[in-house]
Amino acid sequence: MPSLEWKTPVAGAPCWVSLTTRDPRASRAFYARVMGWEFQESTLGGDFVVARAHGRAVAGIGGCPGPAGPSPVWILYFAVPDADETADRIRERGATLAVGPLPLGDGRAVIAADREGAAFGFWEGPAPVWSDGPRAPARVDLRSRHVFDAAVFYAEVFGWARPHSRCSVDYAQERVLVRAGGHTVVTLRGGGVENDPDPRVRARWIVDFFVEDSRETAAAAVAAGGEAAPASGLTGAAYVICDPEGALFTVSDR
Repeated sequence: MPSLEWKTPVAGAPCWVSLTTRDPRASRAFYARVMGWEFQESTLGGDFVVARAHGRAVAGIGGCPGPAGPSPVWILYFAVPDADETADRIRERGATLAVGPLPLGDGRAVIAADREGAAFGFWEGPAPVWSDGPRAPARVDLRSRHVFDAAVFYAEVFGWARPHSRCSVDYAQERVLVRAGGHTVVTLRGGGVENDPDPRVRARWIVDFFVEDSRETAAAAVAAGGEAAPASGLTGAAYVICDPEGALFTVSDR
């Protein structure tokens, strides 16, 4: 299997997605069956592996501590030039730092949650080639209770509106679009329901993987021990899937 291609990602833009799981072996089996991914070891150590599809790096899967650790979850990572400075901005704005800055390989990672509880991460350093405009293997949406307040928070944290930033912010039909290199790389939208018992409709970052047939992929997820239901708010056919450990992700037709 070819080695990973790494590059310095665009500051403020998504650069990676990764699953934290209590049972990496079982998770790899589930995603290989459902998504058709293959896996290779990485330089980040431990049991962290990189999922590949059609020869490209798609996502990471890594272990988290046992029952007392964080719940299994898909995490979106933003690229930042300085993890410490970004962490300070998050604290200043009343959000939560959960992990890090933690040295990993040639970079540093942080996991945080915004003021509505939506988990996200950021990464300082080179990253696998992933977010290159329209060829990215997934899109990322924030479902928020207060979309414009959320837009201000993330713009201040990641510098989207600063001079010389390579990211810009646009507004369209009550959605906030973040663009880099002429392509939309993040969409922020409303619809999050505060304290709803269903985690699928609470404020959260949605990692939406592109597949050839989302209905077929949803059926494969159910057959492999997960759950699936039609997803709302996304363009075209899409399903929200819950893997056997409870981590949510979405698939939509390519």
